[in-house]
Amino acid sequence: MVTIVDYGSGNLRSVQKSFERLGHAALITSDPDRVAAAHAVVLPGVGAFGDAVRALHDRGLVAPLRSHLLADRPFLGICMGLQLLFETGWEGGRHEGLGVLGGDVVRLDVPVGNKVPHMGWNTVSWRSAIHSKAQAGLSGDDWFYFVHSYVARPTDESVIAAVTDYAGPFCSAVSRGRLFATQFHPEKSQAAGLRLLQTFLESV
Repeated sequence: MVTIVDYGSGNLRSVQKSFERLGHAALITSDPDRVAAAHAVVLPGVGAFGDAVRALHDRGLVAPLRSHLLADRPFLGICMGLQLLFETGWEGGRHEGLGVLGGDVVRLDVPVGNKVPHMGWNTVSWRSAIHSKAQAGLSGDDWFYFVHSYVARPTDESVIAAVTDYAGPFCSAVSRGRLFATQFHPEKSQAAGLRLLQTFLESV
């Protein structure tokens, strides 16, 4: 079973329904013990970095999440669930993330005339063959749904699984071992998103 982490960020039911459409059960929980015992974890999320970090701490979820990630058990991060993997977030001040990936999360730096947040459909350019499991069944012609004002800047570029262009390139997916995370929302990305979730299930 897939375990979806509930830390009050919303959007959980749509993630759960996407897995159910693929014929796979998914449990939503805020119980640290259930997260600690989970084989496969999904960390979704919308909102502000600092609020998300505080919510994880308040619910006792930081330690089990870090343990899961450091043990290289199956993990999927979505939107804020990608950003929280990094050491530092700069939204409304400096905030410490889960720190399992080196780097920080900064506001989108785009020329005047380009709206922030980046909201709507965009394509994804998948990187080298080491990320082939993440991109199975997908191509650069697929469109995914984004809603975000901040982006991750990994210090180790080898973890970048995909980039997207919005008045310049940014990291739109990361992959390391059994960790995979996307800045876009696969649960809102119709057929391409379901193919990506199916690939995650197959890896589990």
